[in-house]
Amino acid sequence: MSADVAEELVFYCTDDRFFLEPVNSKQLMVIDRVSHEIVLEENSGQIPFSASRKTVYGVVGIIHLIAGPYLILITKRMKVGTLNKQTIWRLEDTQVIPYARSTTSLTAEQKVYNDKYLAMLQQVLSTPYFYFSYTHDLTHTLQRLYYTAEDFLQMALHERADVRFVWNQHLLRDLCVQPEINAFCLPLVHGFISIKQCSINGEWFTWTLISRRSVYRAGTRMWMRGIDPEGTVANYVETEQIIEFRDFRSSFVQTRGSIPLLWSQEPNLKYKPEPLIGNANHEEAFTRHFESQVLCYGKQVAINLIDQKGVEGKLHEAFKHLIETSVRQMIRDNVKYEYFDFHHECRKMRWDRLSILMDRVEPDRESMGYFLFRDGVVLLEQEGVFRTNCIDCLDRTNVVQSMLARKQLKSVLTRMGILSENQKIEDQFSFEGTFKNVWADNADILSIQYSGTGALKTDFTRTGKRTHVGLLKDGWNSAIRYIKNNFFDGDRQDAVDLFLGKYQVETGEGASRSCPLKEHRDSRLLLLPGAVFISLLMVFACILLPSDYTSFTLLSLLFWAAMTVVAAIATLMQGRQLVNAPRLSLSTLKNLTAPPRVG
Repeated sequence: MSADVAEELVFYCTDDRFFLEPVNSKQLMVIDRVSHEIVLEENSGQIPFSASRKTVYGVVGIIHLIAGPYLILITKRMKVGTLNKQTIWRLEDTQVIPYARSTTSLTAEQKVYNDKYLAMLQQVLSTPYFYFSYTHDLTHTLQRLYYTAEDFLQMALHERADVRFVWNQHLLRDLCVQPEINAFCLPLVHGFISIKQCSINGEWFTWTLISRRSVYRAGTRMWMRGIDPEGTVANYVETEQIIEFRDFRSSFVQTRGSIPLLWSQEPNLKYKPEPLIGNANHEEAFTRHFESQVLCYGKQVAINLIDQKGVEGKLHEAFKHLIETSVRQMIRDNVKYEYFDFHHECRKMRWDRLSILMDRVEPDRESMGYFLFRDGVVLLEQEGVFRTNCIDCLDRTNVVQSMLARKQLKSVLTRMGILSENQKIEDQFSFEGTFKNVWADNADILSIQYSGTGALKTDFTRTGKRTHVGLLKDGWNSAIRYIKNNFFDGDRQDAVDLFLGKYQVETGEGASRSCPLKEHRDSRLLLLPGAVFISLLMVFACILLPSDYTSFTLLSLLFWAAMTVVAAIATLMQGRQLVNAPRLSLSTLKNLTAPPRVG
C-alpha cells in the first residue's frame, strides 16, 4: 500500500451521498449523508449523472456540530516550493459541506449556535497558514526522518506523523479508523514555511525555513500561558532551517515555548495584566517538560529574554530557581539557563548589544552543532537545541532565533564550500535581504496566529537596525493587540479548542441541553465603557465647541473630566467581567482560575 495521499480528487455530491474519487484511480470513498457510514468502493458507475462535480485537493476532515457532521475539503492550494524533491503546498481555501440537506429540524436558537460554531471553524481555517504535502512528512525534522526505519516510512503519512504538529488530527478521526482510507487522510501543519532558491558566489542552493506550531496548549496570547500538569507549554513552536546543496543536506532546529511554570495572565482591561502564579507543584510539570525535550532533542540551552524587574522579573527568578535546584540528574546534566534582559540591554535602541548574548552562547552553539549528511552519509549530528522564550515567545524570541540561525548558516555554507572562510552572510547583499525578510515574515505569521497582529521589532529583523518608523508600527500593533486580547480573543480561543477537539459539540445543544455559547454576562456592565465614552466625548465638547470660556464652561469641563476618571476606574474594577472570555473548553477555563499573585 502506498504511503502517499491522493493529490487531486473529484468530489461528487448527491442528495444522499458524497463521492470522492482520486484522479487516475478506480476507487471511491463514499459517505452516506444519512447513516454517516464511510466506505471504500470500486468505481462501477454508481455515481449518478445528476451529481454535482468539483475538483478538490484534499480532505481536511469531518467535524460534528449541532446540525450534524460537516465535510471539510481543500478547494484551493498554492505551491510553496520543493523540499527533498517533494512538493510542499499551502492551504488557500476550503469548503465546509453539511451532511444534512437542511436545518429545519433545529430550533431557532440551535441554528444561531450552529452558525456560531461554523464561524469559529472558518476563523481557524482562514488563519494563516496551514501547509501540507502528499508525499513528504512535514511534521518531522530532517534528523528524525533520517533515523527512522524503512517500515516506518512505508506507513501512511497521518500514522507516522508527529502528533504534536498535526492540526487536523481530531478532524480525521472518522477516517483514520479505516486503514483502507489512508489515501484520503492528509495531515496539516500550522505555522510558517518558506522555500527559497538562493545563490551565493555563483552556487545555487535551497534554503528552507519551517516553523511547526504545537497543538498542545494551543490558543491565544493572554488566554493560554505557561505549562500544564502534563508538561506541555503554550505557544510551543519547533523551527527548522534546512539547506540543500548538491548531495549535501543540513538541518538546524530551535524551539520556543512559554515559561514552563504554572502561571497565567488573564485580560482585565489593563494594558499589561499582572502575571499570576499558582501554588501547585511546578517542579513536577517543569520536570516532565524538560525531560521530554531532552529525550526529543538532547541538551537544552534555555534562553530567557524577559525583564529582570517588574512583573516579568518574578517569573525569571522562579524559572531560574527551578533549573538550579532540580533534583533530576537528566535536567542537571542537560539543561542550561541563559538569562538576557533584552529590553534593559538594548534600551535606547542599542540593539548592537545583542552581540553580548551571541558571544555568550557561541560555545553552546558550536558544541550542540547541526545535522549534516552527504550522499546518505551522516557527517554531523545536532545534539541539542536552543529553547528561547520571552513573555509571549514572539517578538524578542524571533529576533534572537534569527541571529542564531544566521550563525549556523555561516558555518554550514562554509562547510559546504559555498562561502569562503573570510566571507560573511551580511556581505552577500541579495541573500541577506532574503534572509531578513523571511525571518521577519516568520515572526509576523507566528504572531498573527497567537496574538492576532503582526510581530513587533520586525524592522530590526528586516533591516538590521531599529527605526523610528518601526517604533510607530510597534505602537500601532500593540494597540491592536490590546483590543483583540480583551474583546475578541475569548472567541478565538474557543475556535481553536473546537478545531482541535478540546471541546466537542454534544447532541441536543440548545434544546435538550444547554449550549456553552449562551451569553451569561450581565448586559448592564456594558454601560460602564459606554459611560467612559460619553464622558470623554463631553470633555472634548467642552474644549472644542465654546467660542469663549466662561466659569460654567470650566466647571462643566472639570465635571466631565471627573466623570471620565470615575467611569474609567469603575470599568477597570469590572475588567475581568467585561473582557471576552473563552466559554467552551473546561481545560481552558480551569487554567483561568485566579491563583495567588506572583511573589
